[in-house]
Amino acid sequence: MPEPNNDDLILIRSEGPIRVVTLNRPDAMNATNTPLHTAVSNVWRRLAEDEDASVVVLTGTGRAFSAGGDFAMMKKLNEDAAFREVVMEEVRRIIVDMLRFPLPVVAAVNGPAVGLGCSLALSADHVLLSDKAKLGDPHLNVGLVPGDGGVVLWPFYTSLLKVKEYLFTGKLIAAGDAVDMGLANRVVPHDELMNEAMAFAELLASKPRKALQDTKRALNSYIETQSRGPMEIAIQAENQSMTSPEHTKFVREQAAKAER
Repeated sequence: MPEPNNDDLILIRSEGPIRVVTLNRPDAMNATNTPLHTAVSNVWRRLAEDEDASVVVLTGTGRAFSAGGDFAMMKKLNEDAAFREVVMEEVRRIIVDMLRFPLPVVAAVNGPAVGLGCSLALSADHVLLSDKAKLGDPHLNVGLVPGDGGVVLWPFYTSLLKVKEYLFTGKLIAAGDAVDMGLANRVVPHDELMNEAMAFAELLASKPRKALQDTKRALNSYIETQSRGPMEIAIQAENQSMTSPEHTKFVREQAAKAER
């Protein structure tokens, strides 16, 4: 199957007042290459301008929600300082725009959600996990600081000790365990995931629009206010870690394997 063109990397479908947003690189498990990363950083402002939308459902095409970062993009980040600055600004925009996004977001996590994929899922307001889903952030295992969401979001949902365990080790978290930890709302049988997500989105769409949006804004202000310092530390540290000896070694080893 050919790679989707840039306009098709994020699909947006309207179902009445609900917008279904789908990450669409199925052959790459929806890993974020450069065009998809840019598209994710722009989509929230675009959706916020849609006056007919009330709720967003976020999901992925194929067997993964998003498997994190694309290796080609990772290699360019290691080698190109100007590119790093652009991408890290996109990272900041993704986090802030999702926190400030006025509409409620329901994440229908249809498979593994790793790295940035995990951060996108946990930036939603209601997180439904397929029984085939796993969550995780393995940045540290490849010499990177998890600056694009793990440090920012996880401490608000679970204990700091649990955050440290999973960010320090990069272990993936099974769907049921993620719910028990507070990282998701509930597990849904895989074949029922989208029906459940749409049903909850329809429930939210039936609520008083302004009251719902202002309630979300007030609740998210906890995260935005308290995470501002940690977020900047994490983003700057991730930027610096992209040229660390450990990460550079990982990138070179992976590039060598690809050439064999």
